Formats: sequence, structure tokens, C-alpha cells
Amino acid sequence: MSDLKIAVILGSTRPGRNGKAVADWVVDRSGARTGVEYELVDLADYPLPHLDEAIPPAMGQYQGEHTKAWATKIAEFDGYIFVTPEYNHSTSAVLKNAIDYLYGEWNNKAAAFVSYGSLGGARAIEHLRGVASELQLAHVRQQLSFSLFTDFENFSAFKPGEQHDAAATTLFDQLESWARALKTVRV
Repeated sequence: MSDLKIAVILGSTRPGRNGKAVADWVVDRSGARTGVEYELVDLADYPLPHLDEAIPPAMGQYQGEHTKAWATKIAEFDGYIFVTPEYNHSTSAVLKNAIDYLYGEWNNKAAAFVSYGSLGGARAIEHLRGVASELQLAHVRQQLSFSLFTDFENFSAFKPGEQHDAAATTLFDQLESWARALKTVRV
């Protein structure tokens, strides 16, 4: 029986994306965890147009059916792992757009970040940390950064180094601890 639900949000919808393999790896590594359920949430399954809600998300008065479906899904979780590519020194537009659609559903929950790119996606994570803070998402220190040069064969086949296993365990430990603590804040 799990008392926590964590979403692994795949933040790329690009054809031929590398993110699917990265997100699958995260979900696979989470399989041995106890007391928590990890679920892949693929933004390709939630086609959100550019933010089209007239009322600011902080008001929680969503009008669009696509927004309501997205809000219902995100509200299910106690925490999130954002899997992001790095595009032009930042996160993907589709992930930023999906985050911007909501407000209250993110509040007082925990977040962790997994990135990939030529420099491991570190700059994408730095941008997401600022966004998470504004949304009252408590983000943990541990992050995973995968290099297109060393963790992918021919820049496309995901072959992460063994050193990432220990870092993933630390990420899961931190995220679950914070998510569990923040459940008491939301009650």
C-alpha cells in the first residue's frame, strides 16, 4: 500500500525525443521503492494549447476542458519529478506551458528535476527551480543531469553511466521525504 503518489512528468513532445527513454529509466529505477507509487505523465497525452485561460491560474477558475483534465491529473500527486530537455539554455516550451496552466495543484508539494542535454541540462533545471519556488513547490537539492555526449550513444540511444544509480537513490529519498512532510502541511 503506497501512501505517496509521485508523477514523473515527461517534458518533451518533440518527435524522436530522448526524454522518453530518460523518463522510462527514472520510472524503472523507482520500481523498487516502497510506500510510494511513481507514474509516468507524458505531456504528449495532454495536448495543451498555448495558455488560453482568461482568468489567472491562481484563481483556480479553469474554463477549458483541457485545463480541467490537466488540473485533475496533477492534483492526484504528492510530488513530481520533472524530466526536461535543455533547449536554448532553458526548459522546453511545452513543459513551461503545462506548468503555467495551474497554480493551486502544485502548491505545498515536492519536486525534483532530471535533465538531459549537451551540458547535462543544468541550465534548464536552474530555470525550473525559480518557477517551482513561485508555485510553492519545495524542490530538493539532488538532481540528475545526463549528457548527450556521455550518457547517450550517437546522441540518441540512452546509456546512462552507473554513477547515476546512486544519485537517483538520493533523489528518490529526498523527494519522498519532502513529499511525505508536505502532506501534513496540505492537511
